[in-house]
Amino acid sequence: MSDANATPTTPPADRPVRRPKPQLELEVIDRRSVSPHLVRVTLGGEGFDAFEDRPETDKYVKLHFTQPAGDVVRRTYTVRSVDHDRRVIDIDFVIHGDEGIAGPWAARVEPGATITIAGPGGGYAPNPDADWYLFAGDLAGLPAIAAALEALPADAVGTALIEADTVDDVIALTAPAGVEVRWLTGDEPSTDRLADVIRSLDWAEGHVDVFAHGERESMKVLRRHLFDERGLERAQVSLSGYWARGRTEDRFQAEKREPIGQIFPEG
Repeated sequence: MSDANATPTTPPADRPVRRPKPQLELEVIDRRSVSPHLVRVTLGGEGFDAFEDRPETDKYVKLHFTQPAGDVVRRTYTVRSVDHDRRVIDIDFVIHGDEGIAGPWAARVEPGATITIAGPGGGYAPNPDADWYLFAGDLAGLPAIAAALEALPADAVGTALIEADTVDDVIALTAPAGVEVRWLTGDEPSTDRLADVIRSLDWAEGHVDVFAHGERESMKVLRRHLFDERGLERAQVSLSGYWARGRTEDRFQAEKREPIGQIFPEG
């Protein structure tokens, strides 16, 4: 998102004008643990009326956290679900102790607190014309995967692979009967695990729709498998790194502008 204080410029004629995402203040309605490493915060209040929902299952918002010095830090999080009847949105946070900014906030925030958000944005929804579906990710990608599974038609077929730290992080997900949900737990973290498991699958015939979001280096390995080995086209695959092992959030964001941070190499 552009800095609100930046000098406006006129975009090239062939580039669509990007409307700034609306900012709104929401109230914390509830906070609860979904699993040992996952906390769900429910946001609502009067600000919900200004929330412009989107159809994508990976829709996201930017949360604004005010630091003790007065600086505002923004973090991007997937919207797990929107309930228009209750006028609330749910956002799931991966918790690893006191690491980071958003996780510790989510672990401690109490109902009645407020937070400013911007958005939502979004880029993926299951292709209704696909013959089968493949989902892959970790706890960071789980909210978007879970939302996509719930949006599939009842006769959909496919596989969802989800990495988790421990078996205690395994939660029940709603999916069509023809979509196998497999949790990968118990092993040491490996950038190759998702690609290795997918490589071992009985690859179905027909057009596959892939959504794979998670740890950056794992997504790079998966990119090579899907495009170099499987020969998929870019239009079939939504692939993104949500975080990077061994990197702080600030460093991870900075590296997005460097070659190491690129899932798809330039050129």
